[in-house]
Parts: sequence; structure tokens; C-alpha cells
Amino acid sequence: MSGWKLVYESFEPAQEGIREALCTVGNGYFATRGAAPESAASNFHYPGTYIAGCYNRLRTEIAGETVENESLVNAPNWLPLTFRIEDGDWFDIDSVDILSYYQELDLKQAILKRTIRFRDPEGRHTRIEQRRLISIEYRHLAALETTIHAEDWSGTIEVCSALDGCVENGGVARYQDLNNHHLSFLAAETLSDTTMALEMETHQSHIRIAQAATTRFWLGDNPIEPALKTEQAECYIAHRYAVEVDSQQTLQIEKTVSLYTSRDRAISEAGLEARKAVAEAPRFAALAARHILLWKQLWRRFDLDIEHDDPAEEKHTERILRLHILHLIQTTSPHIMDLDVGVPARGLHGEAYRGHIFWDELFVFPLFNLRMPEITRALLRYRYRRLNEARRAARDAGHRGAMYPWQSGSNGREESQRLHLNPQSGNWIPDNSHLQRHINAAVAYNVWQYYQVTRDLEFLSFYGAEMILEIARFWASIATYNNALERYEILRVMGPDEYHDAYPDAEQPGLNNNAYTNLMAVWVILRALELRDVLPSQRFIELCRQLELSPEEFSHWEEVSRRMHIPFHDDDIISQFEGYEKLEEFDWEGYREKYDDIQRLDRILEAEGDSPNRYKVSKQADVLMLFYLFSSEELGELFAHLDYPFEPEIIPRNIDYYIQRTSHGSTLSRVVHSWVLARSNRPGGWPLFLEALKSDVSDIQGGTTAEGIHTGAMAGTVDLIQRCFTGIETRGDRLWLNPCLPEGLQSLTLNIRYRQHVLKLYVTPVCIRISTEPSSEHPIKIGIRTKIHRLNPGDVREFQL
Repeated sequence: MSGWKLVYESFEPAQEGIREALCTVGNGYFATRGAAPESAASNFHYPGTYIAGCYNRLRTEIAGETVENESLVNAPNWLPLTFRIEDGDWFDIDSVDILSYYQELDLKQAILKRTIRFRDPEGRHTRIEQRRLISIEYRHLAALETTIHAEDWSGTIEVCSALDGCVENGGVARYQDLNNHHLSFLAAETLSDTTMALEMETHQSHIRIAQAATTRFWLGDNPIEPALKTEQAECYIAHRYAVEVDSQQTLQIEKTVSLYTSRDRAISEAGLEARKAVAEAPRFAALAARHILLWKQLWRRFDLDIEHDDPAEEKHTERILRLHILHLIQTTSPHIMDLDVGVPARGLHGEAYRGHIFWDELFVFPLFNLRMPEITRALLRYRYRRLNEARRAARDAGHRGAMYPWQSGSNGREESQRLHLNPQSGNWIPDNSHLQRHINAAVAYNVWQYYQVTRDLEFLSFYGAEMILEIARFWASIATYNNALERYEILRVMGPDEYHDAYPDAEQPGLNNNAYTNLMAVWVILRALELRDVLPSQRFIELCRQLELSPEEFSHWEEVSRRMHIPFHDDDIISQFEGYEKLEEFDWEGYREKYDDIQRLDRILEAEGDSPNRYKVSKQADVLMLFYLFSSEELGELFAHLDYPFEPEIIPRNIDYYIQRTSHGSTLSRVVHSWVLARSNRPGGWPLFLEALKSDVSDIQGGTTAEGIHTGAMAGTVDLIQRCFTGIETRGDRLWLNPCLPEGLQSLTLNIRYRQHVLKLYVTPVCIRISTEPSSEHPIKIGIRTKIHRLNPGDVREFQL
């Protein structure tokens, strides 16, 4: 197929969960999984609709403890539309003879299509064609178009269209023992012969969710108004219609739905707004035409083209990259600019991680920084609004500044579990992931990178700088001085590699001097100190007074930034954490032979009564994250500031050391490993990139895709093309390019935005061509390898590599 379509040409029930996640359509405000309209939650199907920022808390008594979890709520199901012929059974794809099946997610148009031709038990042949969209223009509207062809029969079709609020969060098997019923019924009513409405409310957060749906019919080109029968129960309302059909005319059904919540702005009442919106909604064709136009505009910004030696690999790679871009936009579209939302680690595509926001934005924001930075700005405001909660968390932990949570939801408090279920052993075990203090560095890093790309001084002055300063204050506060080392330490934390949360046989969780955490803390402090030169002096003075920052505190920060301890072993191997070298080597070959798939080595070892804490193993190697985020030049400056020796030659030795000890238990791991190999121009970068591409489409972790796509991994693969292979860096008020195309990749073409300039890049192994759109903006400075060039609006420049 083309590079713009995700296609399935057979119906395979066991694959429905994966396909439903991958065929999700959405617009950033809400999204709906690609479940069939006639399906209900079962072993194979899981209809799910998720509204950005719509969370609810529930408590459960389990393992002798009260566990409280906040979850992104599965909203009422707007999809239900099914039919039956002559009082027979309601259409069920599992009980008919399928003659042909075709499902297509049109990536260019963000429209899901399905065609089924089947023979029923009475021998009748029928063809169904469906199209579905969630409008990118009208963020509250969704629509489903169904066309039924009675090929060789005539008779009565009864159609049932419904709104179903009798849903719960049941999309993740390992959460089944937890309370998962989040919605209370408020009202349901028939508004007219074509229109119905349903209102529900979340139990704890009291968010009202209102839906209204209108269902209309055409025989051929003629509108018809079949008689209505209403079926209503608590949480559910359905309209039934009987229509006479024959093989000469097709029956077309359009179901248009509006969705509002009480969190929406500029509304009087959610239910009233939903009714108004659906009454004014255009027909499917008109809605689709506007939807397609706006997606065309988005693709002008976000698309990329690659040319590869292997045309089949080229098309396959482009298609998956576009699938990833589509899902990232559907999760964080321009609509979120007016919303208080973050980036859920599993998108608006499922219930894994309960819809929480982790550090995945570290991988997501670079795409939007260089394409539509207004989206990044809005998402960073999510963090700023929760700054006071982060301050409260730091204070409660005995620290100063701001301590952001590892998992965030509605109000910014820590949402990480204290117990989690190992599905391999069935055991509930302690979860210490809340000790991942490096999330604070990710927040500051994201603020700084956004500023470097946009030079949005207004945002930095009134939002970003305050976060950076308070996070730097936290790092200086959590660091303690070790007299023996004559350096500062950060104790009892976890790094991104969640395989290690304690020392072997330790009574308390946490690790000392995680290298990634310590070095990122230094980087944040240095950026906070740099704000003195970046911000207008008056604004910096105002912030210092507001935050009660004294010259003595800045002096302490300076000292911490120069004297932080970074552990090493074997001369030049950066230790993942202090004492890492004392752990046992792991029997990789034996375990691969025993289990084949050892990506989730933590679960395997726990089921055996063992722990990864004993071994030199990694889910995702912390140290390699340093090479992912920073160039060798930047790392050299950091280590020199700390008075540690650092030569670029140690990077490949560290890569080799940790790659041999990594199971890739995280979908982010292959992204990071591909990046560091590609930037050091070593074999393995492109194959790991291709493996990372498969993370969701091939469900390489065996069942996780059905629970929601991985936004970090999807964004990471796109960013490998966008920044890694082009060598884009944004630092020092310059746009740096240092291309390094993998073998086989002949060229890549993409558009980026840098400081209000729109640039088109064309990169080959031997040259790079940069063209800029004419504008009234000031010239920018670009660095090609080590030389600085001035680029004016409207320039076209070509550089030999």
C-alpha cells in the first residue's frame, strides 16, 4: 500500500486489541479507539473514548492496604450502531461468513474506513461500508457514516443507534482487581425522532460528561424518516428504526455526536452545549471536507520524506513514521493550546499507566518545538500550573524548591502506585518508582529547549524561569556534602532504569549517586545561573525577590554545580549508580535460551523469587540517556566544569558496556540506543531504529499496544529522523546541523521552524541544502559542523559535507 495508509485485509479477533489502539481517531480534545461500532467490551474488543484531562480517583482494598488510583476515565461510548435483518440476530462479525474484509486508517485524512462483505445464516449477501472521524476543526464533534448494500435480497433492516454510559475502565487486565467504575448516571432523554442525549458524571472529580447524537437516514439520495422506538435504561439510551431496503438502493446512515464536559470554557452548561452543537452539525461529507483540509495543513508542517536504497523499506518506514506523527497530533493537537492537559504516556488510546503523564514529554516536545512550538508552550503551562503542588511535595519531603511527581494527573500530586501487579507471578509487590527525581530535570530541560528553539522570552520570563529556578533550588537542597569525597551527593533515588530500585538485601529503597540524575542536576543548576544573563535584568530581580533568592543561595548553587559526585568504574565507565560495579554479571545467554523474550526481565526474576537489583542489567540504560540528550561537546563542558576527565573516546566504550547489559524492557530503550549508535556513526543505529519503529505496530512487548500506544517511543522514532540523522542542535542562540545519515539512507527532506523562520532542509550524505521562506524576521545564525553562517529570510544555501 502507499505510504499514507495503515491497512488490514482480514479479520483476526486475536489482533483486534492492537488494531483498535492503532486505528484510534482523535483531535487532542478526545479520541476513540478503532473498535467496531457494533462491538462491546469482550476478550477481543474494547471500545474506549478518552477525554484529555478527564481524571477520577477510586480506592480499592487490596493486599491488606487501601490503594488509591487516579485514572483517565473511559467516557460513555458514542459508537454503538448496529443492525439486524428481518428480526434476526443483531449483526455480529464473529457469527457471519466473512467473504471480504478491509480496514484502512487513512493517515493523510485521519479517517478510519471499513468494508465488510458477508453472508448471513439465511444465505443473504450484504456489504457494509463505514467511515469514521473525530473532527480536527470542531473539537466537540465526531461522526460515523455507514452504508449498507443489500446485494441479493430485500426486506426490513432494523437499525439500533445508542449512547452507552454503562462503561468502566476495563482495558488493562492487570488492573481488573481494582475498582474501575468511574461514572454515575445523571440523565438520558430523547430530544426528537433523530436526536438523543446522555449525561454522566465522574464519582470523585465530579466532571459532567454530556453527549448528544443525531442519527439520519437516506435511501439512495433521498432522505427518509423511519419511525422511532426508544430503548432506555440507566446509563444507556438507544433509538431503533425499521427501514425497508432492496438491492436497487443503498441505505446510508449518518450518526453525528457532540461531546462536552463541565471543564470546558465559555459554556453555560455541558448538556445544553452538546445539544446545540449536534443540532448545528453539518452532514458527514461537509464535516469530512473541512476535516481533510485542516489535516492537509497540518501535514504541510509535520510530514517528512526519506529516500532509501530499498524502495520497500522506504515506503514501510515512511508509513510508520506518519502513523506515529498522526497519533502524536491526535493526542496533542492545536486544540490543546486552550486546555489544561499534559502528554499521557499512552496517548488517548487506552488505559495503561492510567493515562498519567511521565517524562515521555522529553521525547515528544522536540517534534513540536521544531514544527508547532505553540503546542509545546501550552503543554509546559500544564507543568507551570502545578508548580505549587511541586513545591508542596518538596516541602513535605524535607527539601526546598519544587519536586515534580514521577506520575502526574489532574492536580500534579504524585500518582505513582505504591503496589503493582506482576502478571507473570500474580504477586502484588512494592512500587518505588516515585523515587525517580530525574523527572524534575526533564521539566527544566523541556523549558530550556523550547526557549532555545523559539527564543520565547515572554514565556521564559513569566513561566519557564520560575520553574527552572525552583527545580535548581530543589537539586541544591537534596544534594548533601560528603566530607570524604569532598563532593556533593544525591542519595536514595531511582534512575530511568526501573530495574534497580534498591541495593541487594537493603531494607530501604533507593540508590546513591545515579550518574544520570546527578549530571542532570548540575545541568539544571547551570541553566538557572545562566538566567541571570538571559532574562531582562528587571524581571530577574523581580523573580529573585518573589522567590526570596539571595546571593548566598546562588553561591551555594555554584559550589554544588562544580562539586557534584559522578561515579566511575573500570577507569572510564560512568557507573549507572554508586556500587553498580559490585553487582553480579547476568546469565544473558541462559535466560534467552530459557525464556526467549526477556524484555521484561524484572517480571521474570520476581516470578523466580529473584530481583534485578542483584545484577548488572538494565531495562533502559541510564548512562546512555546522557549521550541522547547532549552532544559530546556539551558533555565535555559539563565534565570539565566538574573537574572530571572526559574524552569523546569514552562514549563508544560506555555504549558498548551498557548495550551488552540491556534487555530493552522499555520501548524508549531502542530509540535511545539507536540514537547514540547513529550519532557515533556506528553500525546498528539503523537496525535499532527499525526495531523501534515496530514497537507498537508489531506489539513487540506482547500485549502492551492494545492498552495504548507509546507516545515517547513514537515521538522518538520521528525525532531520530528529524534531529539525530540531521544533527540538529539548538544551543547558544544558534541552530547547529551536523548530518550523519545511516548507510542506505540517500536523503531526507523536512520542514522545521526555528525562531519564527520556516526552513526546508534537504540532506544527503554529501550535502545539505537549506531554504528559508521570505519574512520580516531578523537573520539567524546556523552552524554547519564547526562553521557559523548567517541565514537571511528567503535565502537558499547549500553546504558540502
